Amino acid sequence: MAIQKGSTVQLKSGGPIMTVEWYEHGSANCSWFDDKMQHHNKMFQLEALKEVPAP
Repeated sequence: MAIQKGSTVQLKSGGPIMTVEWYEHGSANCSWFDDKMQHHNKMFQLEALKEVPAP
């Protein structure tokens, strides 16, 4: 299945499970909460991400 808005993803190198908020031009804007419940979001290249099951 292709990564799309709402997909749960993780960097292929590891890290937190993130939610794709939107994507364009081969990049995805991902959102996640750290262990202190602080919200983060960042753009990642689609090639660096893998889709994972929702926790």
